Order: sequence, then structure tokens, then C-alpha cells
Amino acid sequence: MKEAAGEANMTVITIVLIAIVLAVGTVIVRSMMSNTRKSSACTACGGYWKGGQCTTYDGSGTVDYNSCLTDGKDVNI
Repeated sequence: MKEAAGEANMTVITIVLIAIVLAVGTVIVRSMMSNTRKSSACTACGGYWKGGQCTTYDGSGTVDYNSCLTDGKDVNI
């Protein structure tokens, strides 16, 4: 009986660890997808993504890429 209880405990621990890895992985993948979408929209608006901002190539400032997120130019992920 003790062996069966030990195996059941290991099964529960394994399931909990798998759930934790999936939860952390989901957060990381969603963040990467969001950043990729913003970067793509920035490029579609004529800028480039640098330091979390959409910057112009001539260095004159930042680009408002929000319109490119909503007007169908961005890649749907």
C-alpha cells in the first residue's frame, strides 16, 4: 500500500509541476507575441522598434504606430 501512495504523490507532484511550467510559458509566449505585433506595426508605419519605442529612421522622434495596429496593416497573430 505504501508504494501505491508514494506513486500517487509523485503523480500529483508531476501534474503540479507541469501546470506551473505551462503557466510560466504561456506568460512568456504572450509577451513575446505582443512585442512582435508592436514591432511589426511600427515597421508598417515606417519606423523601427528600439528600446520599447517606435523610432523614426531620421532620428526626429517617435512614430505613433497605434493607427497601424488598427487599420489592418499589422499581422494578425
